Amino acid sequence: MLSKDEVKGKAKQIKGAIKDKVGELTNNPSLEAEGEVERLEGKFQEKAGKMRRKVGNVVAKAGTVITGKR
Repeated sequence: MLSKDEVKGKAKQIKGAIKDKVGELTNNPSLEAEGEVERLEGKFQEKAGKMRRKVGNVVAKAGTVITGKR
């Protein structure tokens, strides 16, 4: 299951890509740059969420092994 950060990051990437494209189509370099930054922030947020989820899964498995509960 995806984490909140993964979902929010993906949404931010889409929003940034739209801004980037609108900036490109309207010849607005400022909007284009803003979109690119937002897209990259979203990518980072998604990756951080994915890493956090994977670490959580490893910790949960380790706890299961240590306690002997499955």
